[in-house]
Amino acid sequence: MSETAMPPVVPAEEWAAARAELLVAEKEATRALDRIAAQRRRLPMVRFGEYTFTAADGPVTLRELFGEHRQLALYQFMNVGPDAFCGGCTYFTKNVANLAGLARNDIAWATVSDMPIEQMAGYWKEMGWEHIPFASSAGTTFSADCGVGGGFLLSMFLRDGDNVFRTYTTGQRGVDRLLFSTNVSDLAVYGRQEEWEDSPAGWPQAPTYG
Repeated sequence: MSETAMPPVVPAEEWAAARAELLVAEKEATRALDRIAAQRRRLPMVRFGEYTFTAADGPVTLRELFGEHRQLALYQFMNVGPDAFCGGCTYFTKNVANLAGLARNDIAWATVSDMPIEQMAGYWKEMGWEHIPFASSAGTTFSADCGVGGGFLLSMFLRDGDNVFRTYTTGQRGVDRLLFSTNVSDLAVYGRQEEWEDSPAGWPQAPTYG
């Protein structure tokens, strides 16, 4: 018998009733998210100037990160020094996948950081992230102009010709909800097993950054 606490075992009919009750709450949340998405699509936008970053093969502008797409999703990876890498940003970047699916919706992807390009390139190679475009914003005001403040941020950009506009930003839990492994874990009985979660007594939990 497992020593880890588990949900109670009930008859199938009782489980189905409890699942149906939860489904009502889930549908309410889905409709709320649809309303938020509709509001998000109605946000105004702000014009952004031109920036020249450093890519592995030379200079690249913010406009050039779009390629031929009209939209750009840009993640700002924290710079935590020459000998370390942000664990949260690393975890996030491990979840970045199916960029071809984004491209079908006319969205390009890029990761930018104030880390030197040599540091980024070495880490990208070590982590096997060759499919994820990246560039260094070191020496530019891009991070400050985005209001990142040494943290991480996901920004959405739109271009009209060569003019670039920022339409949306999100950080913290807004970025969290994009993670495949995290959100699948939310469907599992033990959740993320982090101590901030509201879980029954006896559920396995540990500090988030422990």
